[in-house]
Amino acid sequence: MESQVLVALALSLVGGLSTSLGALFVIINKAPNLNMLGLLQGFAAGLMLSISFLDLAHNALNSIGFLKGNLWFFAGVLFFALVVNFIPEPTVVPQSETDKEKKHESEDEGSGKDMMKKHRRQVFFSGIITAVGISLHNFPEGMAVFLGSIKGLRVGLNLALAIALHNIPEGVAVALPVYFATNSKWQAFKLATLSGFAEPLGVIVVAYLFPSSLNPEILEGLLGSVGGVMAFLTLHEMLPLVFDYAGQKQAVKAVFVGMAFMSASLYFLEISLPEMTL
Repeated sequence: MESQVLVALALSLVGGLSTSLGALFVIINKAPNLNMLGLLQGFAAGLMLSISFLDLAHNALNSIGFLKGNLWFFAGVLFFALVVNFIPEPTVVPQSETDKEKKHESEDEGSGKDMMKKHRRQVFFSGIITAVGISLHNFPEGMAVFLGSIKGLRVGLNLALAIALHNIPEGVAVALPVYFATNSKWQAFKLATLSGFAEPLGVIVVAYLFPSSLNPEILEGLLGSVGGVMAFLTLHEMLPLVFDYAGQKQAVKAVFVGMAFMSASLYFLEISLPEMTL
């Protein structure tokens, strides 16, 4: 068992650290303008929505039934809707009356800087949301790699490589807004890499904490709730920014491209997963 855990950890690190490749792609290029940022954030939103509806929620509905699956999904939506109410919106610190008097002549320039500061705060918040959502998605991928490795090295390796390929754009989705908001290559690389470490964490949890006692229905329900969380955060936080930066028509196109890309990635994962049950 120990050797299987070590193999699964190594394979999950390959998949998890591929988010770092996506981050490298971002930081070796110049920071994008707002329009390009909006398009790439739209792509990231498509990734998140596809994971939420076509993967996590879909599996929950098929595994535990339509009613229970929906209850778990909307429990996640409701939970994070309540949480978001306690998270302050990124806002510009208001000027005092004396500041307004002194800077009256440069009011337009100052308001422009304030707007850019607000944009950066919103984009950074969006990047944090993406990192959390992708981490939650990567966690069960680590579990899948572990189960595949138990079946055989070939199955585990195929699964890890397929996961690695679709984790690269996830690294882009995390690093891009963080780099734009902070102008720090290290912060962008660090956050994208950390989001990938949820995958080996999934291996450790499934191998040591509950190798045989985890109730499959509870697990599927929790993953359905994760899908609800991701859907809410994407629609509530990410899409408004995408529409603002890229425009409605271009934003919708970017979202569907992201969804199509993730759906293709999930398909290639799916053709590896059935071998685990042979």
